[in-house]
Amino acid sequence: MANLLLEIGLEEIPAHIVTPSMKQLAEKTAAFLEKHALPYASIAAYSTPRRLAVYVTDIPEKQADTEEEVKGPAKKIALDEDGNWSKAAQGFVRGQGVTTEDITFKELKGVEYVYVTKKTKGQATIDVLAGLKEVITSLTFPVTMHWADHDFEYIRPIHWVVALYDSEVIPFEILDVKSGRQSRGHRFLGEDVSFDHADDYLTKLTQQFVIADPKKRQQMIVDQIETIAQTNDWRIDLDEDLLEEVNNLVEYPTAFVGDFEEKYLAIPEEILVTSMKEHQRYFDVRTVEGQLLPHFISVRNGDSVKIDNVIKGNQKVLTARLEDAEFFYNEDKKLTIEQCVEKLKHVTFHEKIGSLFEKMQRTAVAAKIIGETVGLSAEEMIDLQRAAQIYKFDLVTNMVGEFPELQGIMGEKYALLQGETPAVAQAIREHYMPISAEGALPESNIGAVLAIADKLDSLLSFFAVDMVPSGSNDPYALRRQSYGIIRILAEKRWYFPFAEIQEQIRGLVNADLAIYGIELASGQEQVTEFLKGRLRQFLLSKNTRHDVIEAVLGSHQGDISMLFEAAQLLRGHLDDADFKPSMEALTRVINLAKKAELSEEEIDPSLFENDAEKDLYEAVTAVEDQFAQQTLEQNYQHLVALRPLIETYFNQTMVMVEDENIRRNRFALLNKIAKMSLAVASLDALITK
Repeated sequence: MANLLLEIGLEEIPAHIVTPSMKQLAEKTAAFLEKHALPYASIAAYSTPRRLAVYVTDIPEKQADTEEEVKGPAKKIALDEDGNWSKAAQGFVRGQGVTTEDITFKELKGVEYVYVTKKTKGQATIDVLAGLKEVITSLTFPVTMHWADHDFEYIRPIHWVVALYDSEVIPFEILDVKSGRQSRGHRFLGEDVSFDHADDYLTKLTQQFVIADPKKRQQMIVDQIETIAQTNDWRIDLDEDLLEEVNNLVEYPTAFVGDFEEKYLAIPEEILVTSMKEHQRYFDVRTVEGQLLPHFISVRNGDSVKIDNVIKGNQKVLTARLEDAEFFYNEDKKLTIEQCVEKLKHVTFHEKIGSLFEKMQRTAVAAKIIGETVGLSAEEMIDLQRAAQIYKFDLVTNMVGEFPELQGIMGEKYALLQGETPAVAQAIREHYMPISAEGALPESNIGAVLAIADKLDSLLSFFAVDMVPSGSNDPYALRRQSYGIIRILAEKRWYFPFAEIQEQIRGLVNADLAIYGIELASGQEQVTEFLKGRLRQFLLSKNTRHDVIEAVLGSHQGDISMLFEAAQLLRGHLDDADFKPSMEALTRVINLAKKAELSEEEIDPSLFENDAEKDLYEAVTAVEDQFAQQTLEQNYQHLVALRPLIETYFNQTMVMVEDENIRRNRFALLNKIAKMSLAVASLDALITK
């Protein structure tokens, strides 16, 4: 048994690409070993900005010898009329590296075939591992570059490759770089390093100021920052994304404290934190109670030698950033909301759709319709309409121009400064929510309605100009925005008849194209199906069974909130003792009703021929009378309660009789049950085995 070390040495990789690339290298190395029948005990992945590496333990020194029984041509083809081996048989054994003497015959489904046992001698592992070159070149990256006069593209130029099987170099070459045992230490503190053995990797790199294990490196950062916090009685919240990014910017971390002038604390906290985090990769510092302090934590790629110079340099850079932020903030306070809204008339939302001002006009229409539909109060409606008229105004401010990630946040700040109500200001911030698939949702009703209206307008507008997402291509994030609509509705459980709302919006927008800028397409099927796709995604994330999802999406229910309820209802009844027989009975009814393809028809009780018909009719009429006023759970229970009557009905009644009047009368009764069933869910889609 021996251990493998593979290291790719590169120019600095962008921080956000380091971790996924490291994982990809480990996965592809594991797949390579499995493909070539080389077992191993463990595989560890390492990375810094300048290197990606894997260390694999206990790989055997050669592949195991194998025996494989291989099937050849049928016996009648393998032998000629005289019983001699045919060319087909001879070609087959030659291809397997054996002779005709090794042939045996076996019967398969009544036909005899030629079989041989093919023995393959395992290769030396060192020879197999030369194929790791393909593992390196097969890595994929979101961006690539080529260098010198090479056609080959990679995330960054490859400068060295270490490939060791214990102490032996695995020989291969990528471009003009030959594999070997030479690596490089820290760019400023370390020297070139040579590994005598694969096991030397972490120890020898540490001696050259490189901590190759990202978990150990991150723990060093955490420990150093915690020491600083305890020494000064500070609270430092370690943002996970920022911590990973900082970790992937350094090979040897040393955390330090910097300061900025207290006067900058007059700037809104979000601006200060964004300046530090997004632009400088600094951690903000707070009191134990959470109040922001005029300090920051940064991490140097190196040791503490001359750290004072590093601190001064970082303070100077941050001060310049904060000067800009202070200037932008003060300049923005001179602007009125009305001036900003006017500017939006000249800012394009999309060249095929129109300006941001026109988008706000359409969103205001959608917000009013949605607000009234979900039952906002009169006061909420007033605030909603005001928010919808101005909610994008901060996009033309200096601050959002400098820090796009503050959109909405600065809108809330500036709205409050200019006297807007807290509800309006909050809605301006919340309309972007959720900003990621599982991000926080709007807390206020006004913010939730505005968020839905804004996202729905984007969806309807892009579909109107035939810019529909296809495959993985979704440049305007319509899937994410639609998923946001679904998540908000799942949280609020508002009455939301999507097709009706869409048609109301379309009618008002299309009535005045001069104001709204675009004509929305008629018919909502394509948009509805797109939204249902996001609903499917949401239900899958809640571990909902596939057949339950199909039943919910196949229901004749226009209110989206009822679809969440239907999924929850069915999940809750899957294990009921009467679930299977009840669904089977209702499915039989639905399937027969589909065959009949009847529209609404009156039922004539005088055509009933037995008590089973009469009893089922009376029960169905009673359920139907209460159906619109009851909860989904109550309607489900009433439908389940029909099962014994349905079973008796089918036992005593032939539906497909020759008399057309009687047949249609029976179909009409079944159709009533089917319609009520499909209003709950497409119960025929449920798997009851």
